Amino acid sequence: MSNRPFNIAIVGLGFGAEFIPIYQKHKLSNMYAICQRNKEKAEEIGKAFGIDKVYTDYDELLKDPEVDAVHINTPIQNHAEQSLKALRAGKHVACTVPMATSVEDCKKIVEEVQRTGLTYMMMETVIYSREFLFVKEMYEKGELGKIQFLRASHQQEMAGWPGYWEGLPPMHYATHCVGPVLALPKAQAEYVSCLGSGRIDENLIPKYSSPFAIETCHIKFKDSDLAAEVTRSLFNTARQYRESFDVYGSKKSFEWTLIEHEDSVIHTGESPERVKIPDYGHLLPDEIASFTTAGVYDGDDNQHLSFIQGSGHGGSHPHLVNEFLNALAEERAPYPNAKESANITCVGILAHESAMDGGTIKHLPEFTLNSH
Repeated sequence: MSNRPFNIAIVGLGFGAEFIPIYQKHKLSNMYAICQRNKEKAEEIGKAFGIDKVYTDYDELLKDPEVDAVHINTPIQNHAEQSLKALRAGKHVACTVPMATSVEDCKKIVEEVQRTGLTYMMMETVIYSREFLFVKEMYEKGELGKIQFLRASHQQEMAGWPGYWEGLPPMHYATHCVGPVLALPKAQAEYVSCLGSGRIDENLIPKYSSPFAIETCHIKFKDSDLAAEVTRSLFNTARQYRESFDVYGSKKSFEWTLIEHEDSVIHTGESPERVKIPDYGHLLPDEIASFTTAGVYDGDDNQHLSFIQGSGHGGSHPHLVNEFLNALAEERAPYPNAKESANITCVGILAHESAMDGGTIKHLPEFTLNSH
């Protein structure tokens, strides 16, 4: 057990700036450095938060022997390369979702974690959201009974987002709906079958050669009688933003609200009742508990798009930081560790392959990780 603060470097300061004050207040971390390619912006944020170490070159940051861990919040296509570079430089890694964009890169990261003994955690917001923590608490108390089925969806409209998102296959960014259905029973996906449906605007298709408006995937769990279904849409589909999951148990079931900010529903047998989801700041150290309800982007004109659409990510940010830092201090695996992160990420990657093949079954690779 280590009680010394870990020197943290945050890479990518759009969405990433949300985490700076959390690391600054947590007793197990020293918010040591930030990295952003735009020098003016990086220095502005460094000044605003009182951070002296400001990098514009990621490779230079990794040469700094004082950096213990990096928290990566850069565009999706950079995640795998930057995670691998950090691990090879001897740094622990927390990385925003998804882990990578190919099965091969997921394998490489798991292998590098195995080789180095370093810690990797994919920072999946939904599995630390207050809604998930509420259902997890019900499940662990035995209130749900036996889980019979899980369902999740992540629907949004990404028109107007940065160019690399245009035409993205829906399941390539599926961790927000895959994460909760695997995390609740702490399961691994064994194989998937996915169907694509509908068609997006023709000008969006060429970048990724993906025509589908919606992709919906069935997941078979490994060594379990359970299965789940996840649905994802990104363009040309009328729906209020929604990150949701439903859990059907033998005693009680939980269904996410259909309209944001309305109450979710618990079914006891055939009797439904609306339920208010409490905040779970009480699970956190006092110094960071307030971050479940307020973030850096506190003005309507100063909020990151993912934070607005994701309804503040369910208060998950301080829970994610706390799990990562405690895992480092206790020298244990965080959830999700590299193997679990790879399994969650590859469900989406292989689901899209299945959709392009007309729904054929795709088996998840075996990711082996001994003790990390």
